[in-house]
Amino acid sequence: MKKIIQHYGITLGIAAALMATSPGVLTSEHWDEVEIKPIPLGAGLYMLMGNGGNMGLSIGEDGTFIIDDQYAPLADKIQAAINSLSGNDLSGSSPRFLINTHWHGDHTGGNEHFGGGGTVIIAHENVREALKGEKTIPLFNMHKPPSPKAALPVITFSEEMSLHLNGDDLSLRHAPSAHTDGDALIVFNNANVIHMGDTFFNRMYPFIDVDSGGSIAGLIAAADQVLAIANDESKIIPGHGALANKADLQAYRDMLAEVESNIAELLKAGKSADEIVDEWPTADFDGAWANGFLTADVWVKIVVSSMQP
Repeated sequence: MKKIIQHYGITLGIAAALMATSPGVLTSEHWDEVEIKPIPLGAGLYMLMGNGGNMGLSIGEDGTFIIDDQYAPLADKIQAAINSLSGNDLSGSSPRFLINTHWHGDHTGGNEHFGGGGTVIIAHENVREALKGEKTIPLFNMHKPPSPKAALPVITFSEEMSLHLNGDDLSLRHAPSAHTDGDALIVFNNANVIHMGDTFFNRMYPFIDVDSGGSIAGLIAAADQVLAIANDESKIIPGHGALANKADLQAYRDMLAEVESNIAELLKAGKSADEIVDEWPTADFDGAWANGFLTADVWVKIVVSSMQP
């Protein structure tokens, strides 16, 4: 099977989150060089890009709230970006709320900073449990110790909850067994903006944390959940990659479904994971999708693992 190792802009960020026990594995010079870049989405909404998972930001009459917070060493930069965008009236305050889309460190690393400053953290109930305890990702030899109290979500939900802030009605929806077992989809119903966290990697093969209950079937279901409510004007924030639209998400969903089907046929034929890799079930997609931190062969093995009992 052809092996492609093409590095994308977010490669270092994801790899550090998955393989490091702390952000100290990267030098202070690295963090100093990171810039938090806002992408306006209208109606006081922004997508923030830096080093790690894409963030969401809402600014309005009810204050500010963010979705995800990348790494701990970037917390001051994230706060500075929020201050700059929100103006003088709100510049001294921590965000009112913080929503975690899942537990991985490139999305929750700033939790202790913001939670300790009075920000109310919200997440799926499985995210709180994951942060409270030890977690491992064997593929990357990653170990996460229990998080401090200030980093833990204080409001959790099981299937769905609503927030009514800054003139919008938000729906937080659980996406079961997708990237992890605790993924949240955040829908800004009035602004027509959707943050999908790591259930959506735009134009790259997605990491599936099988040891945290993730599966390719769950990723497809998450995409279907969003496709059912999105339209051609929807702005979709992926966990990693560029700002997307419905057509981008449809292409991602179609890729996942075809790869799943290809691998299912090989599993049915009794092929082992290594034999499936050799059959190259992603041949039609590597040119467009093998642009992230996972090589195609490693991704196939992850998918196989997610499909086996």
